[in-house]
Amino acid sequence: MPGSQHELSRNGFVKVVTAMVGTAMGAIIGIPAIGYLVSPATKIQKSDAWIPLGPLENIPLGEPTLFSFTRSQVTGWEKTVNSYGVYVWRKNEDEVKVFSNVCTHLSCRVRWDAEKKAYLCPCHAGIFDIEGNVIHDPPPRPLDMYAESEGNLKIEEGTLFIHFVGG
Repeated sequence: MPGSQHELSRNGFVKVVTAMVGTAMGAIIGIPAIGYLVSPATKIQKSDAWIPLGPLENIPLGEPTLFSFTRSQVTGWEKTVNSYGVYVWRKNEDEVKVFSNVCTHLSCRVRWDAEKKAYLCPCHAGIFDIEGNVIHDPPPRPLDMYAESEGNLKIEEGTLFIHFVGG
């Protein structure tokens, strides 16, 4: 039965082999190149660190003191630097409390008002007492606190550290 078999000409064979070799070469070069270009966007950066707030002896007694620090984050090819803050309150020689300066309502930055003895939120008139408890709504809960009992506050060689997790 002539015509039932498909015959491949020499020219057709060269075309098929060239296409296969070209495809293999493209895959060998292309897949690692695509991985190289896409990998920065898929990397997850660890964003926790122990932040030193300074020697405990330099922190005044009885008055909450604002400490600011910056953290940089790399997302793909973009580097972002964010500023954060915490209030450190040395209640007495032995007791230290550290509060986030972020309001628990809508994440506005609170400020300490020494005259009113309270943390004031400028966005929606939220007020927190010196212990970080809500004394005027709308915040739904107290200020976030760093504590040794929770493992996110430590004092080493007289220096106060907080374990900051964020991004």
